[in-house]
Amino acid sequence: MTTPLRILVTGAGRGIGRSISEKLLAQGHRVAICARTQSDLDSLSALYPESSLAIAADVLAESISESVIAKVTAQWGGIDVLILNAGDAVSLPIEKTSDSVWIHMLDLNLTAPFKFIRAALPAMKSQNSGNIIVVASKAGLIGEPNVAAYTAAKHGVVGLVRAAATELNKYGITVNAVCPDFVDTPMIARSLELAAERTGKDVKEMRSALESKLPGQRLLTPDEVADAVISFVGNKETNGVTQLLEGGH
Repeated sequence: MTTPLRILVTGAGRGIGRSISEKLLAQGHRVAICARTQSDLDSLSALYPESSLAIAADVLAESISESVIAKVTAQWGGIDVLILNAGDAVSLPIEKTSDSVWIHMLDLNLTAPFKFIRAALPAMKSQNSGNIIVVASKAGLIGEPNVAAYTAAKHGVVGLVRAAATELNKYGITVNAVCPDFVDTPMIARSLELAAERTGKDVKEMRSALESKLPGQRLLTPDEVADAVISFVGNKETNGVTQLLEGGH
C-alpha cells in the first residue's frame, strides 16, 4: 500500500460508519473515528490501537467540528480524507413534522457536514490536497413521502457537495457524495418501528413492504455503501459526483 492516509470518519460507531472505518483500518490507513458513544469507539479502536484515534463527540455540539479537526491534525499533522457519515432520519407526515424535528434534521444532516467541511479546509488547503466524501441519500436526489425534513436536508447536502466541489477543485480538494437507497442499519430499524407505531402494522410487515419496492427486493448492506465511499478515497480525478447506490445494481 502507498503511504497511509489520515482520515476522519463521523458517525463511526455503528452501521455504515463503522464498516467504512473497519475497512480503512484494515487497509492500513490512520483513521480517527468519531461518534457519540464511547463504548462503540473503544470496541473498534481496541482492534487497531496504533492506527486509530477515538473521539467521542456529538456533531451537533457547539464548535465541535473545529475541536475534532484540531485533534486529528494535532495527532497526525494534517488530514487527507474527511468522511461525513453522521446522520439520522425521522419518519413523519408533513403536518406532524414539528419545528423542532425540522430544525434537528437540517442541523444534523446539512449544517453539521457544512461545519466539518469548513473546519477541515485550512489544513487541506495548506496541503493543496484532500478528499471530502459525504454519505447522503437517494432522498437527496428524489422526493420521498413522510420524510420531508430528512429529504430537504439531504437535497441540501447534495447541493453543498456540488458547490464545494466546484469551489475547492483549484486547491486539489475533491468533494463527492454517495446517495444510497435504504440500508440495513439501526437507523432504518428505528424508522420502521416508528412507521409501525404510526400505522398500527407489524414491523416485519413494514420491512417486507419496503423491500418489495426496492431494486433487488432487498436493503443495501453497510459494507456495500462502505465500498462505494472508499472508492473515492485517494481518488484525485473524480469530483462533484453524487453516486446513486441501489440494491441489486
